[in-house]
Amino acid sequence: MSGARHLVVEADGGSRGNPGPAGFGALVRDAASGRVLAERAAFLGTTTNNVAEYSGLVAGLRAAAEVDPDARVTVRMDSRLVVEQMSGRWQIKHDDMRRLAAEAAAVLPADRVTYEWVPRAQNAAADALANEAMDTAGTVARDYPDGPADDVPAGPAEQVASDALDEAADEDAFDTPSRPSGVAVRFDDAPALTVVLVRHGQTPLTVAGAFSGSSVPGPSLTPRGRTQAAQAADLVFRIGRQAWPDVPRPTAIVSSPMVRAQETARAISRRLGVAVTTDERFAEVHFGEWEGLTAAEIDAAWPGRRHAWYTTGTTAAPGGESAADVGARVWQGLQDLVATLLPSAGPAGRTVVVVGHAVQVRAAIGTAVGAPPAQWSRVRVPPASVSILRLWADGTSELTAQGVPTDL
Repeated sequence: MSGARHLVVEADGGSRGNPGPAGFGALVRDAASGRVLAERAAFLGTTTNNVAEYSGLVAGLRAAAEVDPDARVTVRMDSRLVVEQMSGRWQIKHDDMRRLAAEAAAVLPADRVTYEWVPRAQNAAADALANEAMDTAGTVARDYPDGPADDVPAGPAEQVASDALDEAADEDAFDTPSRPSGVAVRFDDAPALTVVLVRHGQTPLTVAGAFSGSSVPGPSLTPRGRTQAAQAADLVFRIGRQAWPDVPRPTAIVSSPMVRAQETARAISRRLGVAVTTDERFAEVHFGEWEGLTAAEIDAAWPGRRHAWYTTGTTAAPGGESAADVGARVWQGLQDLVATLLPSAGPAGRTVVVVGHAVQVRAAIGTAVGAPPAQWSRVRVPPASVSILRLWADGTSELTAQGVPTDL
């Protein structure tokens, strides 16, 4: 067995309520390189955290056996209970857990599997997959070949394997500047800040057609909105890989403080493994007295005012903001990102994800391309859609993509 291939399984599970809506995540890595070879995740319905963790273990071991049935496997989990029980040091008393433990033990011979407990922070990739399954109420089954797989996210094991690599060399390998046909014309090689603008997913007010601004923190995403957020996270993860491969991969996330944007940003954070910061300048427009009202209700109480708000771009909502007001603060926020992120960027620049709202995204796009506020409402920005701007330090810009749906 000394010459057998060595694989690492990282597995996790979670339950939002315990028992509550639950899911698991698992991935298989090559131990020598840290490269991800397979990912598995699934929504389990309502069950306990321990059952979800064991389900992740079973799925991870089965995926490892599919990769190489003769491999020796090290299982790493942040559940001390599962690690100690599967190592034979603790008894298994719960019937469901005993059944799942037997399934896990039957996948590979016991002498080829060892179990290690790791801190939660070192199991982030499996945790992200479990949350993806819970967010979408779906399944994940991704397999990657042993050859180059630059589109596979780095996790803890891969990070350990690459600690000796110089960061700049890594950026040169993956984020090299290129000029595909049709991009904005430049006469120099100055780096750009790529800004990925993501609108939040669906909320109850989206469904009702009511005005939802920044005067109140809520509402939260609907179940459909959580699915949309996970789908947006998948598309954002592909940026700099299969999608828009000429731009750098996202390395920072900034969100509006509103609950719906924060929930969407967390889904993207889990997918990218990047922390979220908050900037109030990217909040939605302050609708003032229109907050929570439908268009019909607004038109009845303020005849002609809603029409002027959209068509002039400078008419403020009663007690609130105009589109131009939003544009001024959003643009200042973007310029501050350019000033803080570009100086330390490599030749390809850098990419930041900004999670926000329909009016906020329209204001960013409209200002970037020099369109007057009266025209901004003509930009379509569906829930959980992705728009992309590229901003240079000299003030020039490119509209790379606008309102790309993430649920196709």
